[in-house]
Amino acid sequence: MSVTLLRNARLIDPEAGTVTPGSLLVRDGLIADISHDPATALPEGAQVIDCAGHCLAPGIVDVGVKVSEPGERHKESFRSAGRAAAAGGVTTIVTRPDTIPAIDTPETLEFVTRRAQADSLVHVRPMAALTKGREGREMTEIGFLLDAGAVAFTDADRVVEDTRILSRALTYARGLGALVIGHVQDPGLSRGAAVTSGKFASLRGLPAVSPMAERMALDRDIALIEMTGARYHADQITTARALPALARAKRNGHDVTAGVSIHHLTLNELDVADYRSFFKLKPPLRSEDDRMSVVAAVAEGLIDIICSMHTPQDEESKRLPYEEAASGAVGLETLLPAALRLVHAGHLDLPQLFRALSLNPARRLGLDAGRLAPGAVADLVLFDPDAPFVLDRAVLQSKSRNTPFDGARLQGKVLTTWVAGRNVTAEL
Repeated sequence: MSVTLLRNARLIDPEAGTVTPGSLLVRDGLIADISHDPATALPEGAQVIDCAGHCLAPGIVDVGVKVSEPGERHKESFRSAGRAAAAGGVTTIVTRPDTIPAIDTPETLEFVTRRAQADSLVHVRPMAALTKGREGREMTEIGFLLDAGAVAFTDADRVVEDTRILSRALTYARGLGALVIGHVQDPGLSRGAAVTSGKFASLRGLPAVSPMAERMALDRDIALIEMTGARYHADQITTARALPALARAKRNGHDVTAGVSIHHLTLNELDVADYRSFFKLKPPLRSEDDRMSVVAAVAEGLIDIICSMHTPQDEESKRLPYEEAASGAVGLETLLPAALRLVHAGHLDLPQLFRALSLNPARRLGLDAGRLAPGAVADLVLFDPDAPFVLDRAVLQSKSRNTPFDGARLQGKVLTTWVAGRNVTAEL
């Protein structure tokens, strides 16, 4: 029997919304007890870890992580993604199906599940494609993929343009209780865009997309949700114009949630500066007004989930003219320190942050994670929220190191990550 007492910690409970001093007892991979008494008796045979007053929180559940197996293992493998997650306090990665080939059959899903179990230091929960080949023409075998372990269905950054196909898939998903995740960008307006339209885009001479493309796509998807009654999650809401539609859908009782990437919460369109391709994302970075509106939406709970939208790209894909460079950034290791910028700026408190990073994504996907409570799995992260450092992308665990935070001053370091009570930081 393995027993560990984590003593002298600041316990962050996103369910209760509290930060309290206390100790946490882990027995055989589960949280056995939580005590707020400094004189807590030491269980016989327990290993004692002094947390030195640092923050102890539920491990992060990161929705929408790209692991490039199969097909592009040189960009990211389950081994490297698992190490990056462990270094970043992420205890569960929810993987996207936009691989080569797409994860659209039970056989492919079982392959990646076996690879993940063999190689990853953290939990891996795979999503499957909504349509075959992510081509938007024919829906996948949702029932069989659910049985094989898919936690949600999405075509990732490809939008199902045919509303009849999408409505059929949503209807079928509703019958099985499956969650569908949509990418809300009108494809006609956003195709080929590199930045958000406005004065900055004009000055740089880059192809741009209006923020209205997000609202138009969200309006369409909400209408289909109203028609079918399906469970739905918008992967990234990044503009102020989309927020009223999201609020209306929730107010009307539809089973709709939304997420946003940490990059859209902490960066804006001006960070592109002189065509810095590590800042090229999908959707593109927005105006500062949009960024602040989305931060406020997270604070009030309108946007439910914060994720890294981890998208590894090799140097050859990024070291190109801005318009030609691949979109996306890695984020597993920078998610927490970047998110702590919102805490240090006074926009969120720590329980609010971990509700969006841990509790809400776990609840939405039906995972046993994201909680500090007796009986819960001991997926935990210990971190110092005040420790300053300058990020050097050369030390990242990911195979690809396309981070927009290279050279950035960040505040907040992960000290230890436990997965089911196992110290995975010690294995890096």
